[in-house]
Amino acid sequence: MKGCPLHCQWCSNPESINAYPEIMAYDTKCVRCGRCEQVCPKGAITIVEDVRKIDRSNCDFCLECVKACTSGAIEQVGKYMSVDEVVEEVAKDFLFYKNSGGGVTLSGGEPLLQWEFAIEVLRQCQERGIHTALDTSGYTNWEIMEHVLEYVDLVLFDIKHMNPGKHKEGTRVDNALILDNAVRTAGKVRTWIRVPVITGYNDSESNIRELAEFIAKLPIEKVSLLPYHCWGEQKYQRLGRSYHFKNTPSPTDEEIQKLKEIMESYKIDVTISR
Repeated sequence: MKGCPLHCQWCSNPESINAYPEIMAYDTKCVRCGRCEQVCPKGAITIVEDVRKIDRSNCDFCLECVKACTSGAIEQVGKYMSVDEVVEEVAKDFLFYKNSGGGVTLSGGEPLLQWEFAIEVLRQCQERGIHTALDTSGYTNWEIMEHVLEYVDLVLFDIKHMNPGKHKEGTRVDNALILDNAVRTAGKVRTWIRVPVITGYNDSESNIRELAEFIAKLPIEKVSLLPYHCWGEQKYQRLGRSYHFKNTPSPTDEEIQKLKEIMESYKIDVTISR
């Protein structure tokens, strides 16, 4: 689901940050036909000396350029759907969920930004016997989260950093609400903690130990360490945005293993997900 109150600088899915349909531009697909330039009511697209330029500040997301492009050089990312449309799409794979023991996960972005919509999707899925999971940053009022959790079987709860200042530096928001909701959530629903491991940001031994001490006090089933990768870098270019973590290396296997062992020393079940 599109829309997120956090703006993590390393986000690998930047197209999910804004809660409305957007355009992605693929320069290698552009044949310079000029159709997009002709239909743009704002004059935000120009082709000069065989180079297409998009003035994102002047774009009102009317998506006329997407309709006009025949080469796939401008694509729409995100669309509006009803609850019934989403549930029917999910239900197509019901037999797969039943045979695999899986189900549906609401992710994003942040699903709790559209919490009323999320509740209806989750409720209808449970009525159909589909296991439900919520992938969340936990950044919302507890009253909202508590209501949503009534229809959730499993929570995948992201924690980025234990230090409030560092958390705000990397995500633009404080972590007090997130940590408080993590405690409340773990006491109410099956919970797994997910930690994106970012080199030079949250991979210090002190931060991992503080996080382990926090988690060890809670009824958490497991922790997943998610090593940083730059696979989403091209998405920033296609969205006309800057990627601030461009030169950040991924943690090595040895570095991740060390962090895993630190957390395991606190009797925590830890996995590494790449």
